Amino acid sequence: MFENLTIGKLARATATKVETIRYYEQIGLLPAPARSAANYRTYDEGHLRHLSFIRRARDLGFSIEQVRELMSLADRRDQSCMAVDRIANQHRAEIERKIIDLTALAGELDALIDSCSRNIVADCRILEALAPVRPIANARESQTS
Repeated sequence: MFENLTIGKLARATATKVETIRYYEQIGLLPAPARSAANYRTYDEGHLRHLSFIRRARDLGFSIEQVRELMSLADRRDQSCMAVDRIANQHRAEIERKIIDLTALAGELDALIDSCSRNIVADCRILEALAPVRPIANARESQTS
């Protein structure tokens, strides 16, 4: 038999911060729990399953809205899984775009690192690239336009 959990025990069981659990409840991603006679939240096995699902999906990078849609689909077990496939494929495409962006970023950083003369900070090409100096007049003009 499953013993109802306090929010702290649920948090520990799922490696989720208490604040995050409350947030998921607030946005309707996690069903509101029952309350004890002392008005404490009490979570059941369903909450544990839902929160574990949410955590795993979030760990894989799915957005809150994607998780919401996946959970809705999971509740309709007799439906085609084409919608689940669509969400997973969209997420996979997002990951691929991020990999391309991160690879380009790594290349830019490699070029900066390679340009370093390794002398003194005043000659540091990396710091120069991170904080390019613009003439004050140009900086004011760009802020007003």
